[in-house]
Amino acid sequence: MAHHVLERRLWLPRPRSEVFGVIASTAERALVQPGSGFAWLAPPPDPLPAFGLLDFRVRLLGVRARWRVIVREIDPPSRLVEAALWGPFPLWEHRCLLAPGPGGPDGAPGTWLRDTLLYRLPLGPLGEWAHRAGAGTRLARAFDARERRLAARLAPGRRAGAGAS
Repeated sequence: MAHHVLERRLWLPRPRSEVFGVIASTAERALVQPGSGFAWLAPPPDPLPAFGLLDFRVRLLGVRARWRVIVREIDPPSRLVEAALWGPFPLWEHRCLLAPGPGGPDGAPGTWLRDTLLYRLPLGPLGEWAHRAGAGTRLARAFDARERRLAARLAPGRRAGAGAS
């Protein structure tokens, strides 16, 4: 079965430690999780430890599903890698890499966030057909919405502890 890769790069006008704090916060999970209808199934560890388990429910591609994710790597404020142990996708590995750097229209200092998702849809050839028929596009839109939420959350004038909108 085919593996698919979804990549995104987003510049945020905040220091890397602040962006990482939002990305790695269990309190902010509904903001940074692609999809909708996020709910914890078990209290999450906070702060996230390496090999910490996260059990939650989310609606993605129109399907409500339970997931268990393991934090495979965490290196504040540079890297966070999570992989699904079980859930709706036979393969789901989400890698967030953060690097300081200029961006925006005036070259202001901030943080570049690079998301790389390696995934495979279920159901073999039927899943591949669904991917070509629009599931891949819908998943990309879920990550687009995630980027908009992150950009709004970390907009100029907001602080990491200021609460989600």
